[in-house]
Amino acid sequence: MITGITPQKAQRHGLPEAEFAGEIQRHMSEPGTCVVGYNSLRFDDEVSRHLFYRNLLDPYSREWQNGNSRWDLIDVVRAFYALRPDGIEWPLREDGAPSFKLEHLTAANGIAHEGAHDAVADVRATIALARLLKERNAKLFDYLLGLRGKRAVAKQLDLPGAKPLLHISRRYPASRGCSALVMPLAEHPTNPNGVIVYDLSVDPRDMLSMSAEQIRERVFVSQQDLAEGEARIPLKVIHINRCPVVFPASALKDVEGPRQVSTGPSLNAWAWM
Repeated sequence: MITGITPQKAQRHGLPEAEFAGEIQRHMSEPGTCVVGYNSLRFDDEVSRHLFYRNLLDPYSREWQNGNSRWDLIDVVRAFYALRPDGIEWPLREDGAPSFKLEHLTAANGIAHEGAHDAVADVRATIALARLLKERNAKLFDYLLGLRGKRAVAKQLDLPGAKPLLHISRRYPASRGCSALVMPLAEHPTNPNGVIVYDLSVDPRDMLSMSAEQIRERVFVSQQDLAEGEARIPLKVIHINRCPVVFPASALKDVEGPRQVSTGPSLNAWAWM
């Protein structure tokens, strides 16, 4: 049973999956369409890709052809929290960290959201939250919207003239504003849409003295298998075709939030790079 739809109801009123998949793809493929969701890049988009693939439809074309694109509002919310939090109520979890769950944000900000996790209710809540963000800071909102194109992201990463940049992602703890200053290092060896970056909150001198094999072990080792005093090597991959949130490091100059990104250690680490 999915959102209250029983198999019997689906059998009586639904479409065969192949027909359903074709209809969804047709709507998403309208020229100039940007498909937006909340945490959709990591969940909804993957569900759609698998749906299209198993029904012999192109799983990717609707994301980029004919001026089309996709976007995920959850990292936009994280960016507002880190850089421009004023004018938005930020709900907290029991541990004191901010919650970025859609139902928590809508409740805190007086947005109607009856039946959370119901598809239509979630769509309406996502639209209302997007409107609130744009009302609070249209300039930031429009900048982030522009990052749905991978050329704009690649321009910020600028590998030939690599400089530190601010990366906002769920991979950094909320206590740091889900953000870190990182240094772009190299293109991913097998994925042309991937750029390897180093988290500058960690002193890079240990890594610079290691062999490639030692680095590989320290990147993928589990926390419990680390020797005392050791830390994982904080290499990460930014995928330029997944709407990552990146800013020039200068974005930290006028942060209105609690300045949760400490630039001192980061810039000292950059000097070593």
